[in-house]
Amino acid sequence: MENALALLKTRGYIEQLTHPEEMEELFSSGKSIPFYIGTDPTADSLHVGHFVSLMVASHLQKCGHKPIILVGGGTASIGDPSGKTDMRKMLSREDIDKNVESIKKQLARFLSFEGENAAIVVNNADWLLDLNFIDFMRDIGSLFSINRMLAAECYKQRLETGLTFFELGYMLMQSYDFLHLYNTYGCKLQIGGNDQWSNIIGGVELIRKIGKNDSFGLTFKLLTTKEGKKMGKTEKGALWLDANRVSPYEFYQYWRNIDDESVENVLSLLTFLPMEEVKRLSSLKDEQINEAKKVAAFEITKLIHGEEEAKKAEEATNALFNGTGSAENMPSTKLENMNTSLVDALVLTGIAPSKGQARTLITQNAVSINDEKISDINYILSEKDFSDGFAILKKGKKIFHKLEI
Repeated sequence: MENALALLKTRGYIEQLTHPEEMEELFSSGKSIPFYIGTDPTADSLHVGHFVSLMVASHLQKCGHKPIILVGGGTASIGDPSGKTDMRKMLSREDIDKNVESIKKQLARFLSFEGENAAIVVNNADWLLDLNFIDFMRDIGSLFSINRMLAAECYKQRLETGLTFFELGYMLMQSYDFLHLYNTYGCKLQIGGNDQWSNIIGGVELIRKIGKNDSFGLTFKLLTTKEGKKMGKTEKGALWLDANRVSPYEFYQYWRNIDDESVENVLSLLTFLPMEEVKRLSSLKDEQINEAKKVAAFEITKLIHGEEEAKKAEEATNALFNGTGSAENMPSTKLENMNTSLVDALVLTGIAPSKGQARTLITQNAVSINDEKISDINYILSEKDFSDGFAILKKGKKIFHKLEI
């Protein structure tokens, strides 16, 4: 069995460990370690913010360890305050259940649900929603220090705007999840992003306070840009893993256009390429680094959407930038009326989120039709713009959209 901890370190995933020396011994023992990672089903799709966690879980499973994927049907009713300045919107049970079913399908791209260390999906609504409040606060709440909780990073921002007791209970609930999984499945390790450190410590310490000494926590790096901002934000919002929310072409384009400085991080954290190849590609300079970005875009899109969709996205990109390949896989919008205003077309395609921003783009000479710059905010599309039944709407140098009639 390959040492998973060493592998995660080599690829640059690990940020913090709760008990480093004990964990080294645990992962050197050759035993299969049940571990869990949680996600709140606040949407019907995972997004790039979940990507690193799924990669870590996949690496651990490939090394022989058992993944327990916890979907927070119970904790989603509260909402994790980590990194939030406002209280999260509470979801209905119906919405949560629907989101859980959608998320399960995406997990199958990363994890195997068959074999000795088959992944399992659990929903904490199954044990949290029936808890007796008095019993829970006596047995679990009494083991937590309010002073220490309020010092945790996940609560600091919320303290400034007003932290509710409802939200304060999130750490207790998540910690109880770990205890439940420890008792039920022998789960010894919780993993999560670096923003989950306080919550993870809560669960590890809860188990140790009741007399056990083999609970551990591991956090991994968040995927960030060179400026330290979280990657995965687009002009339309989050970079979702669901093709109905973000097309494979748009997904491919995001990774094709990352900063040069992000190439090594993206290749090592979001692909299964050997580290020797990661180092080779990320060492390329100047124009050659674009070849590494193409590899990253293809490998990541293949992982999320499959090889066929990755090839289509690649072909569409070649058609636009190199004059080769097929343009039929480019994102497209069918217009009800050929004589649509350019402002409306920009909004319809999602290139601009509002008419005001569409006008701003036009006045900044950032918009073109079939490679011809348009600076007139009152421009109306006409028959001369459409060749073979379509026109290419372009923003800047990298965003393309096919308008069909």
